[in-house]
Amino acid sequence: MIKGNFIDNLPKVYGIYTGGFLAFIIIMAIGEQMGMSAKAIGIAFVAFTVAIYAIIGYLSRTAQADAYYVAGRQVPTVFNGMATAADWMSGASFVAMAGGIYFKGYGYMALLVGWTGGYVLVASLLAPYLRKFGCYTVPDFIGTRYGGNLSRFLAVVVLTVASFTYVTAQINATGTIASVALDIPFQYAVYVGLVSILLCSMLGGMRGVTWTQVAQYIVLIIAYLLPVFWISNKMGAGFFPHFMLADEVARIADLEVQFGLGTVTNSAADLATVPKGLAGITKAHSAVNATPWAFISLALAMMMGTASLPHVMMRYFTTPSVKAARKSVGWSLFFIFLLYSSAPMLATLSKLSLIDPNLATGIIGKSISEVQAIDWYQNWNQANLMFVSDFNGNGTLELNEFFMGGKAVVLATPEIAGLPYVISGLVAAGGMAAAMSTADGLILAIANALSHDLYYKIIDPKAETAKRLVVARVLLVVIGFAGATIAAMEIQGILGSVIWAFDFAMSGLFFPLVLGVWWKRANREGAIAGMALGLASGMGYLIWVRNGGSGFLGITQLTFGIFGSAVSLVSMVVVSLITSEPDAATQKMVDEVRVPAGKSILGKH
Repeated sequence: MIKGNFIDNLPKVYGIYTGGFLAFIIIMAIGEQMGMSAKAIGIAFVAFTVAIYAIIGYLSRTAQADAYYVAGRQVPTVFNGMATAADWMSGASFVAMAGGIYFKGYGYMALLVGWTGGYVLVASLLAPYLRKFGCYTVPDFIGTRYGGNLSRFLAVVVLTVASFTYVTAQINATGTIASVALDIPFQYAVYVGLVSILLCSMLGGMRGVTWTQVAQYIVLIIAYLLPVFWISNKMGAGFFPHFMLADEVARIADLEVQFGLGTVTNSAADLATVPKGLAGITKAHSAVNATPWAFISLALAMMMGTASLPHVMMRYFTTPSVKAARKSVGWSLFFIFLLYSSAPMLATLSKLSLIDPNLATGIIGKSISEVQAIDWYQNWNQANLMFVSDFNGNGTLELNEFFMGGKAVVLATPEIAGLPYVISGLVAAGGMAAAMSTADGLILAIANALSHDLYYKIIDPKAETAKRLVVARVLLVVIGFAGATIAAMEIQGILGSVIWAFDFAMSGLFFPLVLGVWWKRANREGAIAGMALGLASGMGYLIWVRNGGSGFLGITQLTFGIFGSAVSLVSMVVVSLITSEPDAATQKMVDEVRVPAGKSILGKH
């Protein structure tokens, strides 16, 4: 029996939870040995974990504004680090990152560099100071720091554009997993994923999302690391394969030469028969790694985008103090590193499993009919995530005759590598946890900004707490269903949508946030110009490039945020300097914010 304060008992509570989850995995493994079907195992994993998250969300329900918006500002550093890592490691990180590295090579490592390095900017430039400010949301900081409803409104607009773009990718990921695990069409599965997401966040707000995200992190990290270690040990790469990555990549290069990579190409007619969204097994070149600047610019965009994303900043509003906010960033980096350091290894092991003829799982060189008869191929082919065809008519599978969706790299690798299906069920549960945890935070960020900053601060400042929370919950549902509807259209892939979200966020928010803390001369007019012109120019640049326009200085549709943020910086500085400086009270407030100790600023007024 657990006695005492919930916060004090968190290690014990989540220790019991972890033990229970491991016991469930063992029960499923026993069930598989006794003849439990793969479909039943997949459904059990998804249903069990989603039910746990829903229960946590229900038990965390609250009618208090402080608890709903910032979890009562009492989340300990280690657990806030876990929640932030879960919030951060989205469906893109879990489902799509290894696929990007698999198909497009080292260039996509720029995402890992940028997303991890972004937390250095968060820790040094923003998180402790925004926590010192004492606000509920990012637009709350913008509106109070610069003053006026227009600046607050524009911050809400930028937040909504960036977060909505991001959340469609997460619902896409939950739909992909639910469609495979539950054997239902993707267009319906996205709504199953949405309902799961809303169960976690609607009643408890940030408090419910926080404790759910800690539980989700435990599931997703177990689900990601266990297959990596198991497959590596099975393939002879060692139990801890990270130190052997260079050797395994060299092994792949030798095999590609052996199988004639680069000597056989697909015709336009061949490629026309390949389902949309699938890529060849050895596709290794892209604009991402074409030049050093392409790599650096993508990493830079992801760093600045990380420090601009409202749902990330919101997590540091929940800590008890400024010092705790800074420590939380360190723990966030540690927990994120556990997964990010493994993504390149998983991509490498997945490719080896398919192309190494010395492994029982290798398929290159086998007959086309033999490959098409494999159970895992049939499952993922039905999900439109794998495709083979005998283009050259010799009856044998060549490198250029196998195609796979990036989403399948993580989800299908346990089956490809010959692991028990229970591991595939575990990976599906981990992918759902990753996508749901980020979607929870994103939908909450949008709903909180609209309910607190738009409705309460601008439209109805006299609204009672109960009415504000009703508005927030209604908005959660509306935004969620809108996101699911867009996700069902599959306008953009998971990884592409996520990268766009970072670019939108940095275009409109990076410099208004940073200069709001570090430059007292920044004023309301400058912030308005920075947000409006930054977002508009970034969005315009994206539309121009997407419609065939030539890139400017090597800036592509993946890095348009660099253009938008540059416009934001110039316009903000110029407009601030040609208009009146902020009043003495505002400048004094900025000085206080930069002192990383003491009571919060808003708590004093």
